[in-house]
Amino acid sequence: MKKFLMFLAVAGALTFSATVAFAQDEAAPEAAEQNAPEQEAAAPAEVQNLFAGTGEDVPLNQALKTKFIEGGAGFMSLVLICLILGLALSIERILYLAFSKTNTKKLLEDVEKALAEGGVEKAKEVCRNTRGPVASIFYQGLLRMDQGVDVVEKTIVSYGSVQMSLMEKGLSWISLFIAIAPSLGFLGTVIGMIQAFDAIQAAGDISPNVVAGGMKVALITTVGGLIVAMILQVFYNYILNKIDTLTIDMEDASIRFVDTITKYNK
Repeated sequence: MKKFLMFLAVAGALTFSATVAFAQDEAAPEAAEQNAPEQEAAAPAEVQNLFAGTGEDVPLNQALKTKFIEGGAGFMSLVLICLILGLALSIERILYLAFSKTNTKKLLEDVEKALAEGGVEKAKEVCRNTRGPVASIFYQGLLRMDQGVDVVEKTIVSYGSVQMSLMEKGLSWISLFIAIAPSLGFLGTVIGMIQAFDAIQAAGDISPNVVAGGMKVALITTVGGLIVAMILQVFYNYILNKIDTLTIDMEDASIRFVDTITKYNK
């Protein structure tokens, strides 16, 4: 439930930010008219010519908004939803993995000291008071101390797989958005090309203006989908790298924990 609420909070924050940005873009033209004399002097340093062939200098956020509208509200909105949901899931996973990080060296020292001073119950208390998958694995192993080292080792392996699944939870959805965003862009491209050919057929002539209009709309959707996929791919690879790091740390700590249990039982 906590993870679900965290995901909703992140998604809501991203959606709210996008809404505020859109509202600011709507208010920007009115402010620009009121402050036109002052902005004329500062314009060369703050804007870029993103509309090739128009000769107009516009802010970057306004240019992105214009391209978004030109690409078609339907497909571009779907691509934007993929970006928002993908980022929300990525941020949730990054936060989860950050909280899962444990100082395994210190934890092993504390467990070994607790076993020597207070026995298994004190070691369990140390694990309960420590967050992260490593502490959970240690706790499950300590619960079965009375059944022998072999049982403890099997428990650690089994519960380690459970913790791995928890760390990888949600990655399938991120990979889905990575795949579906460019697919939506390509679908928008195909539909844009069809509209361009329909316009050519209606006009009865292959006019450069007719062809360019349809082609531009088609290519904007493809660019949007590819950009979203690249952004989410970076987050996806970063999360995989964090999971690999935690997995190696978890496996190494589990081996040393079994050695500690073996020494304690002798």
